[in-house]
Amino acid sequence: MTSYPHVRLRRTRASAWSRALHREVEVTPADLIWPLFVTEGHDLEAPVTSLPGVSRWSVDRIAAQAKLAVAAGIPALALFPNTQPERRSHDGGEALNPDNLMCRAIRAIKDACGNDIGVLTDVALDPYTSHGQDGLIDEEGYVVNDETVEVLVGQSLNQAAAGADIIAPSDMMDGRVAAIRAALEEAGHINVQIMSYAAKYASAFYGPFRDAVGSHGLLKGDKKTYQMDPANAEEALREVELDLAEGADSVMVKPGLPYLDIAYRVKQAFGVPVFAYQVSGEYAMIEAAVAAGAADRDKMVLETLTAFKRAGCSGVLTYHALHAARLLGA
Repeated sequence: MTSYPHVRLRRTRASAWSRALHREVEVTPADLIWPLFVTEGHDLEAPVTSLPGVSRWSVDRIAAQAKLAVAAGIPALALFPNTQPERRSHDGGEALNPDNLMCRAIRAIKDACGNDIGVLTDVALDPYTSHGQDGLIDEEGYVVNDETVEVLVGQSLNQAAAGADIIAPSDMMDGRVAAIRAALEEAGHINVQIMSYAAKYASAFYGPFRDAVGSHGLLKGDKKTYQMDPANAEEALREVELDLAEGADSVMVKPGLPYLDIAYRVKQAFGVPVFAYQVSGEYAMIEAAVAAGAADRDKMVLETLTAFKRAGCSGVLTYHALHAARLLGA
């Protein structure tokens, strides 16, 4: 028989050892990617007000953060630069500077840690433009696609030459993965991975991130002409299919928890490595709940990370990465 009392689903939940034995997914430090913000200055830690517990680090201190990650078992970092206003321009030319913040931070981490940790680098122009858009704009303020892709290719080669292990285009321009892959191959960077922000939505959850990289007050208009409509799911599958065909090694869904259905559908449809970005707004909401006495940080962090794994994610970019890795390694 297959009904109560012959079947009691609570039997396997009755003790801790049994719950562990029957657990369907497991989160480990190896599932985590830790986003870090880098800024100009010396011996500097600059807290991000809208992201309690998150700071921007000067290049001379970024390697120490990388060493903490290595010690905690985190396999990769994701870097984002807070470019000084005087280095921002209409065309985002600082993205092509081989001595920009991103490239200096990559070299500092690689000099300190070598291949003990992977470095993922964001490819988009919003940290470098004076208007805050991810690409070049025309006279009407429309983000132009093909001209932007040309710059993104140069940005990708710049980061790969500095030692980036994973190029992560977050711009959502059409055709950029194919162009970047071809350029990396031609330049001999055959083992540099591409993790495409394949399904990146025009979300309300990005506000604290824009504070962290200094683009919040600069943004003219919105990003709805290139980032996805939150109402669309089938379109996400088309985006993923195209990016994989163009040479992406893995794909990302962003934001995270509000789009678990997308991550699940992508995994089911393509069976490829899928990552989710638990974005700044999600992190800030958890921290606000903790500050209000409404939540236990440790339990909430681990539960949300488990949700990503249950949805089929290979890993998660999260600002709680170091905290979570220490909990998991305890």
